[in-house]
Amino acid sequence: RDQPRSRGLGDVYKRQIDCCVGKERIMKTLIKGGRVLDPASKTDAVKDVLFEDGVILKVAENITDDAENVIDADGMFVMPGLIDLHVHFREPGFEHKETIRTGARAAARGGFTTVCAMPNTKPAIDSVEMVRYIIDKAKEVTDINVLPIAAITAGQDGEYITDFEKLKENGAVAVSEDGKSVMNARVARQAMRLAAEVDIPVFAHCEDKNLVARGVMNAGEKAKEMGFYGIMNAVEDVIVARDILLAKNTGARLHLCHCSTKDSVRMVELAKKEGLQVTAEVTPHHFTLTEDAITSDDANFKMNPPLRKQEDVDELKEGLSSGIMDCISTDHAPHHKTEKERSFVDAPFGITGLETSVALTITELVDKGVLTPLQMAERMSYTPAQIIKSDRGTLLEGRPADITIIDPADEYVIDSSMFASMGKNTPFNGKTVKGRVRYTIAGGKTVYSYRPGCECIVDKDVPKL
Repeated sequence: RDQPRSRGLGDVYKRQIDCCVGKERIMKTLIKGGRVLDPASKTDAVKDVLFEDGVILKVAENITDDAENVIDADGMFVMPGLIDLHVHFREPGFEHKETIRTGARAAARGGFTTVCAMPNTKPAIDSVEMVRYIIDKAKEVTDINVLPIAAITAGQDGEYITDFEKLKENGAVAVSEDGKSVMNARVARQAMRLAAEVDIPVFAHCEDKNLVARGVMNAGEKAKEMGFYGIMNAVEDVIVARDILLAKNTGARLHLCHCSTKDSVRMVELAKKEGLQVTAEVTPHHFTLTEDAITSDDANFKMNPPLRKQEDVDELKEGLSSGIMDCISTDHAPHHKTEKERSFVDAPFGITGLETSVALTITELVDKGVLTPLQMAERMSYTPAQIIKSDRGTLLEGRPADITIIDPADEYVIDSSMFASMGKNTPFNGKTVKGRVRYTIAGGKTVYSYRPGCECIVDKDVPKL
């Protein structure tokens, strides 16, 4: 039967049968001579990794065991499979933007073996049936782990709280109203209290919609220059402060999504000093770009929260370096080309992020000394796993063989036309970066590989040879 095509990869994708599908997917594999980065064991050393049947068997120097498949990782980072706590796969309801299949392809190409899908679909992921739909559909189309995040309220209408206990029992790893905040503080407090009772984290999108008004970019002189309504830092900061106080009151595990302001970092620091269960994420676009990157009416630079000032970017980087900010997430938000071709005012918020995250992290943080390679693995794999209480995010023996291999020295130009995601909406098209994913291995199966001239993504329904 016909092979499913990966949008954007063109004829290169047809070569996957020859180089990606085969014995290495099911037989013993040995990764030789890579720089192993495992925060769980504090390992940062050149070692080999041996795995079979989806389980890591051994991590040591000079492994001599026979293996049917050998990967030469000389000069490369070998780290636990990357985990993204914040993606939008749009299915069901918005399949013209992205599907679970295409989103999973983008994740694999970006080095991610586990992603958490936000609930703002249509219908929303607010019931056991919808949670099971996401899980079952993902199992049907991909070997990476797609974990659903359930809505806090029915239909994400901000009024009736969903059944957190049943949602968790059926596979939801968190609850969130992402795309908006629960504006009613009473409902937000009650939701956190119930979440604390069943020990499920609350992922908060911090945005006071009453303060946003008609804002489309960061408030300030740049917005005035462009002729756009602005979004103040206070739009985020007010809800960050409220939700931290509600977490303190209820004992909830609170995770703050896509933080963008300097005061968000400061408030997270204070919360941690008080011993509260508060974690926070930063996106690559927020630690890479400022509002000054917006020089024309280009909606590929329109995102929520918006690009802020340099002082905010500096604080976010310092927060990631010090560990105040716990992890890097993409907020992968694909849109159809025609939607992003509208004016800045009329286009939807959001950019794609899965296929640029590794390169931006290495280029902007690792190469500039903000993070060490081991800290990169911690922020992009180990800590995200801890937040959702997953046994992944490590290369310890006996754990799932979710592994990402990266060439940190490979320099190239980002080309959005090659994205596996249906969404090509990125402000980074044409940017020169360093750091390319060479292999993504999920459950011991190679779901993505790159060699010059041959780039391959493997779908679950491609026939095995």
